Amino acid sequence: MSVQDKVIEIIAEQAVLEPGDVTLDSTLEDLGIDSLGLVESIFAIEEEFDISIPFNANDPSESDFDISSVASIIKGIETLIADQKG
Repeated sequence: MSVQDKVIEIIAEQAVLEPGDVTLDSTLEDLGIDSLGLVESIFAIEEEFDISIPFNANDPSESDFDISSVASIIKGIETLIADQKG
């Protein structure tokens, strides 16, 4: 399963949606994911890919991690995975 598919699956689970309902253009707000759901998604993604996401749950705007859309989240995760392997 690709990084993209796995991330969409995790986000869909948090949003209580089918993975097919989650598009790359979706924002977490579009999907009805609140701040707690976001934190749970981040933890699930970190666990799945064994990475550490530079995300400050207390101040998301101060984070270096772009959560503006599903696509940006996937891109950020792929970068973190590549950096870790590097």
